[in-house]
Amino acid sequence: MTDDLKAAAKGADLLYTDVWISMGKEAESADRLKILGGYQINQKLVKLARPDALVMHCLPAYRGKEIDEETFEANADTIFTQAENRLHVQKAILNWAVTS
Repeated sequence: MTDDLKAAAKGADLLYTDVWISMGKEAESADRLKILGGYQINQKLVKLARPDALVMHCLPAYRGKEIDEETFEANADTIFTQAENRLHVQKAILNWAVTS
C-alpha cells in the first residue's frame, strides 16, 4: 500500500479507479477534489504501467476528475465490458437471494 501514485503505477498490470464524489455526497465535492486531485488516472500515469495494462473504472465516471477524457475513451471497451460483467454478477446474486 502506498500514497505514491507513480510508484504504484510503475509496471502495473491494472489501473483501477472509482468515482470520487458519490451520489448524495455532493456537499463534499470541494474537499474530495482537493484531497484526491493528485490521484487521477491519465495518459502520463498509464505510460508508467505495463504496455498491455488494463485501465478500469467501476462507473459512473466523471471525466476530467478521477480519469481524464483521453484515458477513458482509450479504454472505454474495457471499462464498459467490466460494467456489463458486473451487471450479470449482480443479477445472479439477486436471483440466488430470491430463490434461496
